[in-house]
Amino acid sequence: MPSPKPAAKQSSAFRAPTFELVHHRLANGLRVVLAPDPSAPVVGISVLYDVGFRSEPEGRTGFAHLFEHLMFQGSANLEKLEHFRYVQASGGLFNGSTHLDYTNYFEALPSNAFERGLFLEADRMRSPRITEENMANQISVVKEEIRVNVLNRPYGGFPWLVLPPVLFDTFPNAHNGYGGFEDLQNATVPDAAAFFDSYYAPANAVLCVAGDFRAEQGIELIEQHFGGIRRRKKPVRPDFAEPELSQQRREVVTDALAPMPALAIGYRVPDPGADLHTYLATLLLAEILSDGDASRLQRSLVQAQRLVIDVGAYLGTFGDPLEERDPSRLNITAHYSDQASTDRVIAAIDAELDRVATLGTEPGELDRVRTKLAATVFRELDQVLNRSLEFAKFELLFGNAALILELPGLLAEVTDADVRAAAARLTPAGRAIVELIPGASR
Repeated sequence: MPSPKPAAKQSSAFRAPTFELVHHRLANGLRVVLAPDPSAPVVGISVLYDVGFRSEPEGRTGFAHLFEHLMFQGSANLEKLEHFRYVQASGGLFNGSTHLDYTNYFEALPSNAFERGLFLEADRMRSPRITEENMANQISVVKEEIRVNVLNRPYGGFPWLVLPPVLFDTFPNAHNGYGGFEDLQNATVPDAAAFFDSYYAPANAVLCVAGDFRAEQGIELIEQHFGGIRRRKKPVRPDFAEPELSQQRREVVTDALAPMPALAIGYRVPDPGADLHTYLATLLLAEILSDGDASRLQRSLVQAQRLVIDVGAYLGTFGDPLEERDPSRLNITAHYSDQASTDRVIAAIDAELDRVATLGTEPGELDRVRTKLAATVFRELDQVLNRSLEFAKFELLFGNAALILELPGLLAEVTDADVRAAAARLTPAGRAIVELIPGASR
């Protein structure tokens, strides 16, 4: 049996919970992370595939998300909706989601349904039911989702759809991950079959199980259910690196449904895989800028100057700072009532960045946001389903499931000088700005 990975060293200031992590690899290449915990009769099962929006070919925008939907439409031994029924009949819950660099599928189940959950995930990894009927049905579902979440909603897709084409140059980083209707409508069953063969190979996935089971039992059952899945070649992940920005980029978009103007600023940030320390300094800077009423941008732009209704700063496409590889970005967004004040809002943000870069952090400011982030880590590890998702994510993206356990200590090592340097790197020449004009202004 594989031996548990030694616990990571941590700062005495922030000590995360410890878990026994057992690593295993099947002959077909599937990577397995086990986190046994008998404290509650529940298991979390997560399968993450190394494929996301960035993996979509040109002319097939939205395909990764569409395929996530197809994976719920029946599989080798199950008819449509049977996966749902088996999970719900066991008293469990399930879902899936698509991100820039991965797609996940997951269940939380009572521990007496542990094997059932493994069977369900293995069955669709073996062979989802990709048919003309399922394809047409899910294309319609995804198109309706886009109508509800983007086209018929104020600020739909702002800023995650409108900022990347301005900040980035290459198709993988800049395109619409939700998908254009024409691309979705042109998707075919052979396209889906090829996508499955390329990206849904066992060697391109990580399976993590957390909760009430024994490690020996987990490995035996995983070998039983996943071991017979055909080994396929793992796809080579392209280099998604972007050329450096040499000057500020600025675009204007209109939103007929938006009640007031909005602003999104995107900055390139260091590679979290190659330079995690500098990346974490940028993360702490984002928290200092906008986390809570005591944050810099809240105090200055909202409370003192009354320039904006709200303002926020965060790393990553959807606000999870470590859910994507390089290139990633820091986002600053604001909503305000006076369209004429756009340049004043940008100048006020620049002024706060300059204050941090030149004067550093205030007494207690860095500890406040570090403590908040450490508490977030502890909270993510509390529920077994979240635990399985986080361990799988860090194993897939960074090759180290235990990295989430190390984060509180790594955050404690970031200094005031590191945060000042992070602020100094956020210059106008390295950013993109998208100004949203509401329909009422036209």
